Amino acid sequence: MDTGWRYRIASVGGVAALVGVAVMLANSETVQTAVSLVPVIGRLPVDPPAGAEFVIEVALTVVVMAAAFVPLYKPRPRRILDIVGLAHKRTFVAVFALATIGYFDYTYKVPRLTLVLITPLLLVVLPVWFTWLRRPEARSERAIVVGDDPAQIAEVTRSADVPLLGYLCPTTVRVLAAGESAGGDPGATTSGVARAADGGRQQAGLTRLGGLSRLEDILVAQDIDTVVLAFNEPDRAEFFGALDACYEYGVAAKVLPAHVDTVLTDTTDPNASLVDVEIEPWDIQDYMFKRGFDIAFSLTGLLALAPVILVIAVVIKLEDRGPVLYQQDRTAVFGETFPIFKFRSMVPEGESATPIDDEENDRITTVGGILRQTHLDEIPQLWSILRGDMSVVGPRAVWTEEEHLLENEADAWRKRWFVKPGLTGLAQINEASSVDPRAKLRYDLQYVREQSFTYDLKIVARQLWKVGVDVLEAIW
Repeated sequence: MDTGWRYRIASVGGVAALVGVAVMLANSETVQTAVSLVPVIGRLPVDPPAGAEFVIEVALTVVVMAAAFVPLYKPRPRRILDIVGLAHKRTFVAVFALATIGYFDYTYKVPRLTLVLITPLLLVVLPVWFTWLRRPEARSERAIVVGDDPAQIAEVTRSADVPLLGYLCPTTVRVLAAGESAGGDPGATTSGVARAADGGRQQAGLTRLGGLSRLEDILVAQDIDTVVLAFNEPDRAEFFGALDACYEYGVAAKVLPAHVDTVLTDTTDPNASLVDVEIEPWDIQDYMFKRGFDIAFSLTGLLALAPVILVIAVVIKLEDRGPVLYQQDRTAVFGETFPIFKFRSMVPEGESATPIDDEENDRITTVGGILRQTHLDEIPQLWSILRGDMSVVGPRAVWTEEEHLLENEADAWRKRWFVKPGLTGLAQINEASSVDPRAKLRYDLQYVREQSFTYDLKIVARQLWKVGVDVLEAIW
């Protein structure tokens, strides 16, 4: 299945057909008789319509459902989870609309039993239908090159095994001298690259689609499914910004083999023309389990610890009349930032980005020392987990001002950016902190490679044991 009108016709037709079949199944005598035996639902009147009444019911349901799904008919890149979420939302909107119509006009009323039966069925089949339509083998591959290095753009244009629609690059880029090699290949020069009128560069045979700021617009407008990254410095912010856009829209990312050390990949084959980037290392089932666990853990923690939170807030305020919470910007996935909250454990003045051990830190207050020893200062981070900024398990979120210091100490530090930061993690349970960035990075990358939902549960169990031991030591 290709994009464009063929996709629109297939998506609309699929919704109409699936909804029609669902209504017919819900109104079959066999199904309604079986449902009448179910508690609560069995109390609803069983009265399958017939003749013109049945035709009106099917037509009305199909029209309302088809209208509700309009946002999904336009071909555009989306993550599978976003497709599922949007399909669920549109299904509930349509069911609510049908219930409202029936409430005000009995002539076009869809029986309550029909609505109850078709809702769970459509919540399953409609997301599956749209996911199936967007499967890679069902559509033509549409790829673009994104970067700031003319040499790499030229190399990708020559060697890429995917059809390229064009490329995006800044209006001002590094100009190579005549005859300078491209991508380290002495035989490859930049003779195929010429300056564009707007100050950018135009690759022969490949259209410049705009600057890097237009990436998200191009992804949506052109329904792109693959982005090839061609940056001179792949650890720069624009590189991870492009990865972030690919992650948001479910677009595959590829890089030249020379950059596999900067990203997460599933292969290091030096003979491959392009290497796939693992933008979303989590398997979808594990992802859903992980997010569900995050929500359950954070909600349970916030509710169970509510009295403790109140006591801590009062004690901090009584000690020095200062603020109860401490806010700091931390780095999240692909270099994005988010505010993190902790119970204040230090005096506000004299903050430094240089990592330091607690034993050498004279800014820690008396109450703060107890909070840090028992890990109670971390409780407000449960709110960040509930919001989705953090996870229960993952690499420790680092202060944005501290990032560049740690990058200077540990190569490939930014590989930590490929997963959501966590409250605890493999580095934390092994007591590796930012004071030793190389050890911390080693544990974090091990977690990135081996992560799974069961692995998370093991880490959480070890962390809870450590917290219990630390609390007992603080008490005794």
